Amino acid sequence: MSVTFERIKGLASKQGLSLNQLENRLGISTNSLYGIKKANPKSDRLQEIANYFNVSTDYLLGRTDNPNIADDSTAGSSDIEVENLADNVMMFGGRELTDEKKKIIQSIIEGYLKEAEK
Repeated sequence: MSVTFERIKGLASKQGLSLNQLENRLGISTNSLYGIKKANPKSDRLQEIANYFNVSTDYLLGRTDNPNIADDSTAGSSDIEVENLADNVMMFGGRELTDEKKKIIQSIIEGYLKEAEK
């Protein structure tokens, strides 16, 4: 089975979606994702799927195990300021965290750091 198909299936599963549900959300024909088992998807379809899951096309193709998308602002750096935490897309268990949950996480981190300084 293709790595691409398995990655798409896994990402969909993490969000509680069947492949048919994913096809509906993407507005593509039924069973078209199953075709990826046998043939490589076209680049525009691959990009559409990567955008939906907010992962890189290289991840979907199996070229990397890192699903994160590199851009000029984060290339070569994994630093995120706690104050800007809520501005960054964060996921847990394949689902995007709400702004409220991000703020809770930020508060926990700030509390921990204050306690550690004592």
